[in-house]
Amino acid sequence: MHDIDPFENPDINRLQLYLYLTPGIGFLPALWTLYRRNGSRRQKAVSRLAVSLAFCWLLGYILLGASADASESLKLPLLVMNSLLTSGYFIVSVWLMLRLSQRQPLTLWKKRHL
Repeated sequence: MHDIDPFENPDINRLQLYLYLTPGIGFLPALWTLYRRNGSRRQKAVSRLAVSLAFCWLLGYILLGASADASESLKLPLLVMNSLLTSGYFIVSVWLMLRLSQRQPLTLWKKRHL
């Protein structure tokens, strides 16, 4: 267990969470936090979310790009889907950053209780 540092600055911690959620480049510090297994519980959760989003986007980007190169008749629709996927990744990342600024939970969907 990590002890809570009374001198730790919460503004710096939030800035670090913003860095994790930055589209494209935030993936690397988030992955580094998960690899080193350090940080608070919230930092680890946001890191997992950022890495998951980035991996899903990258996988979709590669698959749609490869499919567009392989297909002659579906090239344009696949490239449009690829651009929509990239736009969606950026929009979700900015939306999560806005939720962070409003101090709301950073989840992509609401959990329903049965």
